[in-house]
Amino acid sequence: MPELPEVETVRQGLAQWVIGRRIASVEVRHPRAVRRHVPGGAHFAAVLAGRSVLDVRRRGKYLWLPLDSGDAVVGHLGMSGQLLLQPAVAPDETHLRVRFRFADDGPELRFVDQRTFGGLSVSEGGAELPAEIAHIARDPMDPQFSDAGFTTALRRRRTEVKRALLDQTLISGVGNIYADEALWRAGLHGLRPTDALTGPAVGRLLGHVRDVLGEAVKEGGTSFDALYVNVNGESGYFDRALNVYGREGQPCRRCGTPIRREAFMNRSSFSCPRCQPRPRGARRG
Repeated sequence: MPELPEVETVRQGLAQWVIGRRIASVEVRHPRAVRRHVPGGAHFAAVLAGRSVLDVRRRGKYLWLPLDSGDAVVGHLGMSGQLLLQPAVAPDETHLRVRFRFADDGPELRFVDQRTFGGLSVSEGGAELPAEIAHIARDPMDPQFSDAGFTTALRRRRTEVKRALLDQTLISGVGNIYADEALWRAGLHGLRPTDALTGPAVGRLLGHVRDVLGEAVKEGGTSFDALYVNVNGESGYFDRALNVYGREGQPCRRCGTPIRREAFMNRSSFSCPRCQPRPRGARRG
């Protein structure tokens, strides 16, 4: 699942290519790609024709394109969604779901999604912030993110620290990969109770979350397969810098202890047994 660095990489690429351009037409090739747009594919295409893109914004793992109509195109990549800029003469991708043509006859914007878990919709009046994603918290890279507010909310939660990092209503954009990486840097096991963390400990963790996300954005995100690419079809390279995620049995880069993998919420968590000791009494995966 693409996380903040991957989605931010796509946002930056889109901003270079679509801001200021007028949509000439939209072709919906698979209804599931616009299933969140309740009026349907024909309506989706009709309300976008002739509209100009004013900006490209992001909230957590969601993107939205404010339009001159006051509406916005909202997008979520899901597991395998891709937003690609392609010349009109380029062959259609096998899993092309939606095509945007522009009035300047420049590159098309194509939504490609193999598994069709992602999707696009139009948010009426949502140019500033679509109502559909208003419940999602700001991410730690947002200038308006409140460190103090996050610290207070986290310590009030009676949950585990990794679960809290994945809670998009508390802090957005952080997924499994970057949570594991930040926790390793902070020396915290993911099962550490949030109400047992001190304010300074939360501050250090938040700093590591920002560092990991910022470094990943510079590398274009993390690509383990061909499903995540930027708008030019290129992979990210942060997987080369991962310290724990996906490194089961390999030596910890800090102490040399083999990295462990544990079951977590129907997925896997990776950590160092020595640098991140399991809290006393915590359940085992």
